[in-house]
Amino acid sequence: MQVDGLALRLRPRTPMEASDLGVRLCQSAARSVYRSYLIVALPVAALALASYEIAGWLPPLVLWCAKPWLDRTILFVLARAAFGQRTAPSDVWKAQRQVWWSQLLFTWTARRLSLWRSFTQPVYQLEGLSLLKAGARVRQIRHRNMFSALMVTHAFSLSEMALTVALVSLVFWLAPAGKAPGMLEVFSGEVPGFLLLALPVAYATAVVFLEPFYVAAGFAMYLNRRAELEAWDIEQEFRRAFAH
Repeated sequence: MQVDGLALRLRPRTPMEASDLGVRLCQSAARSVYRSYLIVALPVAALALASYEIAGWLPPLVLWCAKPWLDRTILFVLARAAFGQRTAPSDVWKAQRQVWWSQLLFTWTARRLSLWRSFTQPVYQLEGLSLLKAGARVRQIRHRNMFSALMVTHAFSLSEMALTVALVSLVFWLAPAGKAPGMLEVFSGEVPGFLLLALPVAYATAVVFLEPFYVAAGFAMYLNRRAELEAWDIEQEFRRAFAH
């Protein structure tokens, strides 16, 4: 990684400050992020919602399992944004072997169970290590930052839940007077099918909207940890000084 090419100004930060930097990075690169992310997120969401015919609980489960795979596209765009590069869907398509198909089984299984997924994902995706070597590297990166990474995951999980509930509540708020279904009817399943589909649709919307920010927060925490381990902030200053 060419440190002097980073568009971000690295300096010692707390993990929470770093996660905030990641959110700002996602905001600044939102156009590139969402244009590229939606080309994979929308088909996955559509496939998940189609599974509603099999079982009502299946769409949220499919989306939940797909998150680590979706995160790879987001991280690809954010990593380029960190170096000041814009990303188009065509760039993701050209890099699809690395982004979508590399470590596919591992991504859909073990990575889904990680409690600090966004923090350690850059190690697996960006450092080019074998899974065996990546495990040791992850332990080094994670050292003294596990709790902060866990809190970021927890915070975004709560945000996702809150947004899902808020979107579902629109069904009740916007229903014509006297037509809003009662909670007892909802939980007993005695409502029209399209209303029962409101929860999976709301969850899919929350995932599509919030996941880039979660990945960005973890990515910035990763960069902050790398700066801490390898004194990137000092190297940046030296490179800038000698460039003049």
